[in-house]
This record gives sequence, structure tokens and C-alpha cells, in this order.
Amino acid sequence: MSETDRLVSDDDLHAHVDGLLDVDRRPAVERHLNESPDDAARVEAWRAQREGLRAALAHHAGGRIPARLDPRLILERRRTERRMYWRAAAAVLLAFGVGGAGGWGLHGLDATSPARSEVAALVSESVANHVVYTADRRRPTELGADQRDDLARWVSNRLNRPVTPPDLTNAGFRYMGGRLAATPEGPAGMFMYQNDAGIRLTVFVRPDSKAGDVKLMPGADSPVGSAVWIDKGVGYSVVAPVPKEELQRLAEEVQRLLAPKA
Repeated sequence: MSETDRLVSDDDLHAHVDGLLDVDRRPAVERHLNESPDDAARVEAWRAQREGLRAALAHHAGGRIPARLDPRLILERRRTERRMYWRAAAAVLLAFGVGGAGGWGLHGLDATSPARSEVAALVSESVANHVVYTADRRRPTELGADQRDDLARWVSNRLNRPVTPPDLTNAGFRYMGGRLAATPEGPAGMFMYQNDAGIRLTVFVRPDSKAGDVKLMPGADSPVGSAVWIDKGVGYSVVAPVPKEELQRLAEEVQRLLAPKA
């Protein structure tokens, strides 16, 4: 089909109004408007709207676009923010040796056991996701608190176990929402909370079928601490920048709330 024979679309009509129509398409569009009074009327209405907007905004025509509205600057800011988030995560992983033997509370596990490497991986993934997403002040969660049931259903289906974001109100943390995450072990869920002081806590849940059960234990002795455990093929991690005694109490409360009901 040639350009002349191709049906005239709304895109063609809008381009015609805006003066952006390709030269080769003009004869076909003009012929179509001569033969279609309805489309011709639509085009004239669009032209009138366009001219009305121009007149209304004429006093701004010579001014500069505010930086907060400049698409190029907005895009650059978002890119910079993403780089900052991932650099922050990388800094945490490097500074505290995530994934390695040093710096983590893994001394209770045999150095050659699958549990040791699985717990280290669980700590690494949960801390990295915590650092990246809690730093985002605009959109830290993918699904808000009002979509709690949707996220719970998705995570539960992927883990083949009922998992609902625990209610930590009594511990001083309100549920903000959560997001989906990808790990080498498969899909994971992350639930995010915040207290009145603005401290953010995350609960990370992912499949973990290689290690066997692991009791609740500290994952890291660092400004961004974690406490982890593995139960019946599911790994759990509670991450927050709080003293380790407080983190232990919070993790015990999360473990109690997430324990499978008999």
C-alpha cells in the first residue's frame, strides 16, 4: 500500500493541524477532509483550541521554562537519583562485606554448609533492596498501603505459602506499602514500614529451598542491620538502621506474626 492509498488516521489529522504532516501525505489528507465533513469539523475545532491556548499563554512565550518543568532536567534528575541509590547500595555491600564471611553474624553456621551461603545471599539481597528503595523519598514503594491485599496475594502465590505484610503498629511502625523484587532464587516480596521518627524498616521474603531451616540470627553488625531466618523453604529478613537489640525484638515480632498458622 502506497502513502497515497493508506487510510487517514487521527495521527495524520493531528499532524496536519500542527503543521507536522509529511509532504507526501498532504494530498491524501486534504482529499479526505474534502470528502469527510465530520473530520473536517474536528480538525477546525482542534485548530481553534490550539489558537486559544496560544493566545492564553502568549505572555509566557518569551520566558524560560522553569527548571522543575524542563523535561530534560527532570530526566537527568531521575537518572542521578537512580545512580545515587545503587551507589549507596554498593557502598553498603562493600563496607560491610555482604556475601562474604567477614562482618556477618554467621559464625554459628558451618563454613562449608549450604545454609551459610544462602543466609549470606539473603542478607545481601535484603540489605541492598532496603538501601536502594528506602532512600527514595518520592516513590519508595511500588504498591501503596491501600494495595496491601494485592501484594500479599502475589507474594503468597509465588511462595506457595500465605504471606501477609505483618502489622507492626504496636511496635511503632506503620505499613507504607511494598514492592516485588527479583532474586536468583526467584520472585520475592518486600514490605516497607516507617515510624514517627522517619526510620524505615523493611521485611524481605523470598524462596530459599537449598539451606533447610535456619533459626533467627543477626545478619550484620552495621548501621543498616538485619536479622534473618529460613523456615520451610522461605527466607525472611528484617532490615532497619536501629540498634541490634531493638532490631532483634522487631524481628522476633515479625517472625511471630508471619509464622504459619497451625
